[in-house]
Amino acid sequence: MTPAADPAVRTRGRWAPGRDLAVDLGTATTQVHVRGRGVVLDEPTVAAVDGTTGRLVAAGEDALRMHGRTPQGVLTVRPLSDGVVADAEVAEQLLRHFVDRVRPGRLVRPRVVVCVPSAVTGVERRALEDAALRCGARSVHVVEEVVDAAIGAGLPVEDAHASMVVDIGGGTTDVAVLSLGGVVNARSARIGGDEVEEAVVRGVRETYDLLLGERSAADVVHRVGSVWPLATELTTRVRGRDLGTGLPRTVELGSTQVRRMVEPVTVQTVEVVRQVLDVCPPELAGDLVDAGVVLTGGGALLRGWAERLRHELGVPVRVADEPRHAVVRGAGACVDDLAVLRRVLARAPGT
Repeated sequence: MTPAADPAVRTRGRWAPGRDLAVDLGTATTQVHVRGRGVVLDEPTVAAVDGTTGRLVAAGEDALRMHGRTPQGVLTVRPLSDGVVADAEVAEQLLRHFVDRVRPGRLVRPRVVVCVPSAVTGVERRALEDAALRCGARSVHVVEEVVDAAIGAGLPVEDAHASMVVDIGGGTTDVAVLSLGGVVNARSARIGGDEVEEAVVRGVRETYDLLLGERSAADVVHRVGSVWPLATELTTRVRGRDLGTGLPRTVELGSTQVRRMVEPVTVQTVEVVRQVLDVCPPELAGDLVDAGVVLTGGGALLRGWAERLRHELGVPVRVADEPRHAVVRGAGACVDDLAVLRRVLARAPGT
């Protein structure tokens, strides 16, 4: 089956080597791989827009620095929620901005591979395809993030032996067992790094009557966050607004406190992984006892995930090299090698 004949592909033109892109438009970050060049862009999925005209004012890192500090009339927006497009107009402007930054010229119309969560609906999938086409793509191929993550993590997905990947992103957690190049079983839950940060905001408000901003919560997770006891527990100081007085106040947080705050999110994530293992065929389950589970995504960098899952599931668990880039590396392998893309599309559900 050729990509042009595949129903998952919406095409406008022919293959043009050297101009093609892989885009992981994630809830938290957007990463772009250019064929033959590797990952050339890794920016927050944040846009600053004019509140009156809707025109893009800033994007990525520039927009994130403006968050909470914008002048009147300018809004900072995260156009994706739970891994899917929530604001189509802003998402398209943001995607166009990023694509224009990495392609050599406006006359170049690249083929684009776009990554989506496993549980994406047809409408949500079409929204991403349409956005990419309107940004100048000549053809759009949609590939599940778990497949890209497995390829990017170097798993032997073409083998008869099972591989299992857990991709923890900003808005979704995708879990899949793969064998013979296809997905045997998969689950997707709309929980991820955003929910971890929200749990910290909620916990600090309930414990200290202190309101934290999004960036402060993210800093707390980065500095002291964990899902498993640490050999040496950590502490950090964080500043927020006292809800009683309205004045700034600083408190000290420890990793043990933060772990308790995020425990509900941790339990939900573990349960999604357990559900996939529970319905795994016995022959493949035996493979996973030896091969174990590989963690990808930015959420995998939260301290203790390997230890927590190893304890809960009784199988080996490891974090992939550079887990934040595993998905876009796998998608990049699809644009770098047409044979890989053909195999992935040929085994995609519904093809």
